[in-house]
Amino acid sequence: MIRLSLAALLFSATAALAYPVTVQSCDRELTIDAAPARAISNDVNLTEMMLVLGLRDRMVGYTGISGWKTLDEEMRAGVAELPELSAKYPTKEVLAGAEADFFFAGWNYGMKVGGEVTPETLQPLGIQTYELTESCIHIGPKAKSSMDDMYNDILNLGRIFGVGAKADELVAGWQARLTEATADVNRSAPLRVFVYDSGEEAPFTAGAYAMPTAMIEAAGGVNIMADLEKSWAEIAWEPVVERNPQVVVIVNYGDVTADQKIAFMKENPAFANIDAVKNDRFVVLEYVEATPGPRNIKAVEKLVAGFRGN
Repeated sequence: MIRLSLAALLFSATAALAYPVTVQSCDRELTIDAAPARAISNDVNLTEMMLVLGLRDRMVGYTGISGWKTLDEEMRAGVAELPELSAKYPTKEVLAGAEADFFFAGWNYGMKVGGEVTPETLQPLGIQTYELTESCIHIGPKAKSSMDDMYNDILNLGRIFGVGAKADELVAGWQARLTEATADVNRSAPLRVFVYDSGEEAPFTAGAYAMPTAMIEAAGGVNIMADLEKSWAEIAWEPVVERNPQVVVIVNYGDVTADQKIAFMKENPAFANIDAVKNDRFVVLEYVEATPGPRNIKAVEKLVAGFRGN
C-alpha cells in the first residue's frame, strides 16, 4: 500500500510539472493550466475520442447524441455511467449547470458560428473549449482533410488531459494498422466515389474538408466532390449524375436507414445510368465511422474491401 501511495504521489508530481500546456485549437492557442476534471463532449465521435483515451472519470456528461442518432452497444457501454446533458446542442446554462471546466466540441458539432455557445462565450464561465480540427474550416482556412486531422485531435487531447503517452500509443497503432490495410491498394486508377449522407431533394455530402475525403483517398478512391470547398454541405443531384460515381458511400444514421437511402437511389430513374447504381456498389459507414474519431481506421478498411468488391 505504501509503495502504491508513493507511486501515485510521484505520478501526480510529474503530471503537475507538465502544466501549463498550449495546443492549437483552430485559429487560436489554447493554454491549459491543469488537467480538466469536469469535461463535457458533444456528439458521438468526439465522445468516443474521450473514452478511447480513458477519460471517462474526467467527464461529467456528454451532449448532442440522442437528438439525432443512437448509440451502438460499444458506445452505450462506454457512457453507461455518464448522463446525456442535452439531446442536441447544449446551451450555456446546461454547461454551466454541470459545473463543467472543459468542452470538447466543434463548429456544427455542438457550436455554431455566431451562436450562443462558442469558446468566447464559455470562457467567462470558466469553461475552456477545444475545437474539432475537421470543423475549423467553418471559421477560417485550413488544409484539405487528412487522416492527420483525427490524429491531431487525439494528440492534443492527450496533452490537455496529461495522457500524452496513451495518445501517442493510440496514434502509432492506428498509423501502423492503416499502413497494413492500404498496402496493396492500387492507386493507378482511383475509383470515383460519392458520399451520400442524407436528403432526397438535394443530397448532403462530404467536400474537401470532411473526413470521408481523406478516408476515401487512403483507400484508393477519389471523392467526386473533392473540389467542393466545404466540409459537409448540401449540393444538387446534377453534378452527382454528371460525375458518375463508381461507388456510393452511405452514411448510416437518423430516421432514414442506409437501406432506404440505397433503395431511393436504385429506384429513381434519374440515377439509372450512374455506374454505382447499375453495378450495385454501395459501402455503408456508420456516422461514428464517417466523422473524425477512433473508428476511422475501421472505416478505411471497410472502404478498401468495398472498393475491391469484397
